[in-house]
Amino acid sequence: MKITVLTLFPEMFTPLFTSITGRALKAGKLDISIVNIRDFADNKHFKCDDYPFGGGAGMVMMPQPIGSAINAVDPEHKAHRIYLSPKGATFKQDKVFGLLQYEHIVLLCGHYEGIDQRVIDLYIDEEISIGDYVLTGGELPAMVVCDCISRYVDGVISDKSLADETFGEGGLEYPQYTRPAVYEGLSVPEVLLSGNHAEIDKWRREQSEELTKKLRPDLLNKGN
Repeated sequence: MKITVLTLFPEMFTPLFTSITGRALKAGKLDISIVNIRDFADNKHFKCDDYPFGGGAGMVMMPQPIGSAINAVDPEHKAHRIYLSPKGATFKQDKVFGLLQYEHIVLLCGHYEGIDQRVIDLYIDEEISIGDYVLTGGELPAMVVCDCISRYVDGVISDKSLADETFGEGGLEYPQYTRPAVYEGLSVPEVLLSGNHAEIDKWRREQSEELTKKLRPDLLNKGN
């Protein structure tokens, strides 16, 4: 899968090139490109923002640099174009699976007071929000989307790990333990040391159900 990120601050995306996503990029399983919108500004100072028409606080990102950047990275509109915005639909696990169908995704990061509405009208396929709060820009949401999607690209993470995780079956994941067997007086549940895989699976299902009921009961009623 190819993901292209359009941003005014490409230096913010260093974390994507480390850890699991970094290894996947080096192995050629992912293709993530970070593109600086300023490079497409048609003025000598590479200015990409201006005061809003009608007045108001802050600055608004201008349409020309963004439009030119989008046309450069996706000239035939074959990619699925997403604007990271607090006004967008909330990003959830089922959306991750939906985005996997696309061979190329373009993520547009806004900044300041946002972007000129004409960019959305002319170039954007959908808006996505990672939660009901406002950030200084779309860079952190773009990294969240990249990380979530990349985990499901073939070969990035084992199928077993993906199957057992939180939201994988609509609930929360069971508690995890590792060595030592006793830490600060707290012991690992005996069933996990038993070697009885049927009992371990049963315990994990029960723990998942209890945690979901306690922490996220809304997930149990999903779809009702």
